[in-house]
Amino acid sequence: MDPKRNHTTAVYPGTFDPLTMGHRSLVRRALKVFDRIIVAVARQTPKQTLFTLDERVEMIQEVFAQEERISVEPFHGLLVDYVHSAGASVILRGMRAVSDFDHEFQMALMNRRMDKDIESIFLMTDFKWLYISSTIVKEVAKAGGDYDGLVPEPVMRRLRERFGPGSPRRKHG
Repeated sequence: MDPKRNHTTAVYPGTFDPLTMGHRSLVRRALKVFDRIIVAVARQTPKQTLFTLDERVEMIQEVFAQEERISVEPFHGLLVDYVHSAGASVILRGMRAVSDFDHEFQMALMNRRMDKDIESIFLMTDFKWLYISSTIVKEVAKAGGDYDGLVPEPVMRRLRERFGPGSPRRKHG
């Protein structure tokens, strides 16, 4: 085992395009378990991103600006290499539903195969954020729908700059 690793640091990787209230909640809850969280923003992604890497990092830094135990960094390449270089030993992942399990399980097993000293820890999302994802938030924003309360304020500002304020909820009847 590498003696320089800090076993109380977890890396929370993702695209975060954009960061949602679910992501924010997960990071804050993880601080009850870990001394430090690194939000690692992926440069490479198969998805078409709405925000640039720099914009995503800046928004997340704004969201967690008051929390000294949370840092935000871009990363590229293999996640296990990044985790190792960050001196961490844990990959933190969020799970919303059973549908997330297969993909997350496969990634965790591959990461474990590449570095047996890195553990993957899964936290379930808070029930009230179960239904949201970055993809859904972007679709609602692009369509002019109401996304108020689904993302932290710094993200809300950027979405409004791109798409306008979003329409208030409409009553159907």
